[in-house]
Amino acid sequence: MVTINYTDTSHSLFFLLGIPGLEDQHTWISLPFFLSYLISLLGNSLLILVIMTEHSLHEPMYLFLCMLAAADLILSTTTVPKALAIFWFHAGAISLDGCVTQIFFIHATFIAESGILLAMAFDRYVAICDPLHYSTVLSHAVIVRIGLAVALRSFCVILPDVFLVKRLPFCGSNLLPHTYCEHMAVAKFACADIRVNVWYGLSVLLSTVVLDALLILVSYSLILYAVFHLPSRRAWQKALGTCGSHLGVISMFYLPGIFTVVTQRFGHHVPLHTHILLANVCMLAPPMMNPIIYGIKTRQIRERVLSIFSSQWK
Repeated sequence: MVTINYTDTSHSLFFLLGIPGLEDQHTWISLPFFLSYLISLLGNSLLILVIMTEHSLHEPMYLFLCMLAAADLILSTTTVPKALAIFWFHAGAISLDGCVTQIFFIHATFIAESGILLAMAFDRYVAICDPLHYSTVLSHAVIVRIGLAVALRSFCVILPDVFLVKRLPFCGSNLLPHTYCEHMAVAKFACADIRVNVWYGLSVLLSTVVLDALLILVSYSLILYAVFHLPSRRAWQKALGTCGSHLGVISMFYLPGIFTVVTQRFGHHVPLHTHILLANVCMLAPPMMNPIIYGIKTRQIRERVLSIFSSQWK
């Protein structure tokens, strides 16, 4: 077993073990990882290309979707290639600086996605509850400011994580039973008091992702109230149809995370490899499913994608 000298943490190495207990299955486990990453790369890249090149899609909902696709690309690229290197080549070694970099991008991107989903919920609220002022409230200038605010919030709240981890002295085992570096998983290997890390991580979670989820819930409560006061059933269906894709994406983002947190908190008898697999679902599912959901549910995107492929075959 390799140990870390706490007097020289800048040159420390961690070793990601992948999924302990399932080492003999790593080759088979790598297949869904690889397929999900391939679908995520192709789907989100195509989504960004379609939205950026099709002028009719330069509307708030699609611009927010473009931001979400970019965040999905960053999230999946930060985690999956390293996991595949572990599964295929046993290349689990990662420097402390590399680990901290991965922590920053994973957590910052995750918080950014939560903020973008909140912005998309606000977009649907304005579109349904105040349609006459939609273009005024959500002008391109406002969308740019929202995007910058989401990015700035993610950067500011996660940057302290870098310093909180870098300040820690590591003097125990450096074998991480995971496929990627996660803040608290790394902090637990420190031979120092990590209460600051624990409380800061909890405060970030409550003030960003949990708060965003509550505001999204409020937004959709107001949307449903407005929808059920529309004069006809057809109007109900049309209004709810505009929210269908977004609700699917919200479910893919929050439900795996909630299930993972509940399992970690109460599932004391759940095997370690199950916890790790659930944590990976949170990283794999949203980037893979988001472009599929929007591609199927959104007519404009579906038609544009089909036109691109049909022109290639002519």
